[in-house]
Amino acid sequence: MDVLNYMERYGHEQVSIHADKATGLRAIVAIHDTTLGPALGGVRIWAHETEEAAILDALRLSRAMTYKSSAAGLDFGGGKGLIIADPRTDKSESLLRAFGRFVDTLGGRYITTEDVGASSQDLEWIAAETTHVRGLPIGQGGSGETSEMTGLGVYRAMKACAKEIWGDDSLSGKTIAFQGFGHTATSLTRHLLEQEEEVRFIVADVNMDAVSHAHELAKAEIVEPDKIYSVDCDIFSPSALGGTLN
Repeated sequence: MDVLNYMERYGHEQVSIHADKATGLRAIVAIHDTTLGPALGGVRIWAHETEEAAILDALRLSRAMTYKSSAAGLDFGGGKGLIIADPRTDKSESLLRAFGRFVDTLGGRYITTEDVGASSQDLEWIAAETTHVRGLPIGQGGSGETSEMTGLGVYRAMKACAKEIWGDDSLSGKTIAFQGFGHTATSLTRHLLEQEEEVRFIVADVNMDAVSHAHELAKAEIVEPDKIYSVDCDIFSPSALGGTLN
């Protein structure tokens, strides 16, 4: 991958790479466009197989955040943080605080928050080292768990699409295929259940705990991750890492 050519092609401003030997932190921050304001975007904690894959993920996600902030009328640009680590086994207070110090060196050009693999506790540790954090727990004056609003947004989007396609925004009787069943998919499913949308759930996830949770919460049918593209469904919900549809 030619990083500089990719950045020039898609209008990225900056990629910063940081390593901290004491904590084992290996992290990337990509800043796409700060025309409207400082770059806002979550920190993803994921064990990418290669450094190239991690950099590409951060670049792609930061660009998406530029458009999200602009479409929402927010005075922010697009950025993304990425810690190359397994969120189930590698996270520690020292690691997250090291990432906070890394964010602080950028002087406010990048503001971080929660993303895949991160939690409210992780944000608290990051915030111990930098003020450039959003989405802290409500008890600390923050907006709370970000996936709650994401799940609601996806639910409303599904209903809007259903209204356009089928002439009725009810999702009852529809089959929804979830690729991934983390925090956002859980929030979305709760909205479906609370509104008594009688939906059939099909779920695939590489994490067996997530699969078990989906079955317990929604009596979901479980399929292997590579089978989710071929299941018979009305709505496909890519709720994993993204970038899965060409």
